Amino acid sequence: MVDTIKVSAKSRSTAVAGAIAGVIREHKRADVQAIGAGAVNQAIKAIAIAHGYLQQDGLDIVCIPTFVEVDVSGEERTAVKLVVEVRSETAPLPGSRLESMTHPRQEGESTPPAEEP
Repeated sequence: MVDTIKVSAKSRSTAVAGAIAGVIREHKRADVQAIGAGAVNQAIKAIAIAHGYLQQDGLDIVCIPTFVEVDVSGEERTAVKLVVEVRSETAPLPGSRLESMTHPRQEGESTPPAEEP
């Protein structure tokens, strides 16, 4: 079972995106939970950012939203649960994190120069 990534309105979307991407790379699925409009906004932004991170690794993701009831300090609350899963996999882009794992460099082969932002 994959741990749930809990997002608040104060969460940094890039930090959440990194967590989502890491879980997806390892488990091919991530559960994201948010309570309230601000938290849902941050979660959706994080998923969009994670999509960009994972695209470079050849992973295309899909998001499935549902409502769940959760207990918060003895009080029942409705949360949005966003199930993020890998829809398809392609070859990683050159220079991506996963490209070096799937195609290790041969001895004497040079590393491509890093792209400037």
